[in-house]
Amino acid sequence: RPLTEEETRVMFEKINLQLLVDRPHGTYCFRLHNDRVHCVSENFLKLAASISGSKLVSLGTCFGKFTKTHKFCLHVTALDYLAPYAKHKVWIKPGAEQSFLHGNHVFKSGLGRITENTSQYQGVVAYSMANMPLGFGVAAKSTQDCRKVDPMAIVVFHQADIGEYIRHEETLT
Repeated sequence: RPLTEEETRVMFEKINLQLLVDRPHGTYCFRLHNDRVHCVSENFLKLAASISGSKLVSLGTCFGKFTKTHKFCLHVTALDYLAPYAKHKVWIKPGAEQSFLHGNHVFKSGLGRITENTSQYQGVVAYSMANMPLGFGVAAKSTQDCRKVDPMAIVVFHQADIGEYIRHEETLT
């Protein structure tokens, strides 16, 4: 089913959807199925209309899900779509990448760069120093605070990363 106005508002607070909806190669829309939000092209949505909702397993790319308290949580499957449009980014040093990909927070000693004017508790996309998107996080410190904190202070709270596929593989089989 299409998202309600409230669900759309909650998603817009988390991410800027306008850039994702109107793309040069077609129009995309968001649909809710089993509390999960999927991004689907309109052409593909027309084809899927012939399948009943009870038999439908998934549709398009899963962007996240709504919790029982009606908060929206991003899934790592949305990373490739959101990374090119991210306003706030952090780059993680090679020595700290593995730690982040195992679900750990980023310390100041592992921070390579951070975009200017990133405020505290701002959502960020984590990149490797080679500009490969690694996951999502929340800035624990603002850009200015990062310059003067202890090397062992947490600067990015971990939310999701591309290593989740491997860590959760055994639960899928």
